[in-house]
This record gives sequence, C-alpha cells and structure tokens, in this order.
Amino acid sequence: MSTTCSTDDDDGSPNDNSQQIAQAVSTAQSGTWRITNFNDSGQNETSDFNGYNFSFNSDGTLVATNGSNTVNGTWSVTDDSSSSSSSSDDIDFNIFFPVPASNNFEDLNDDWDIVSISSTRIELIDISGGNGGTDMLTFEKN
Repeated sequence: MSTTCSTDDDDGSPNDNSQQIAQAVSTAQSGTWRITNFNDSGQNETSDFNGYNFSFNSDGTLVATNGSNTVNGTWSVTDDSSSSSSSSDDIDFNIFFPVPASNNFEDLNDDWDIVSISSTRIELIDISGGNGGTDMLTFEKN
C-alpha cells in the first residue's frame, strides 16, 4: 500500500524543534553561568546579578548563588506552539523564580525567546506585548 499524499502529516513539524530544544537543554546544563547582560526595557540592570552563578539542573531546578545568598527557581525549554510565526524562534526558554515582585530575580521570570546559543553563551530576548519594551538577557559560561 503506497501513501503518496503523506506531506500533510508534516505540517505540524513536530520534530523540527525537538533537536534545537534538546541542544538548548544540554548546553544550559553543561556548567555554571553568569549574566553578562540584562537590559530591562532600555535599563541596564546587569549589575543586579553581579557575582551570581546560575546552575540549570537536569531536574528542572534553577539555582542562583553568590556564595552568601541562594535563590531557587525552575527552568525549561519548550516548544511555543501558540506562536503565530512559522520561524524557528518559537522555542521558549522559561525561567521562573518564586520571589516577590520587588526582588530583582522577578525580572528574570519570563518565557524568553532564544536569539542564539553556543557552548559558552546563551542570548535571550523578550518583547513585551503591553508597552512594546524589549528585554535582553545574556548568560555566559563560567
């Protein structure tokens, strides 16, 4: 039995992002990271995270520590199927710290879009729907 009209099965492209997601997860888990750029709608707030090392653990926990303070959160990389764009940037790098709104780490809570990922650098961006502000977050490997 031949199936010549099987192209319809590929419209959802379920496997297109799985390799990128696996690569992003593997890279993030490959060591500790520091924030080298955090720009919150035009405000450079990188210094809020000076001295913190971030560990993206395989169990989904995210730990930031500067030796005296430790902040625990969660992270994941997911396929943003609700994205209206068909481009490959519909992978979300999700960061969540359960902290009060006044805490600096609350600013990191988002479903970030991945700009680029290499073995030593993770660049993320978020364009907020409300005021159109753009947040940029860069992690570099320690």
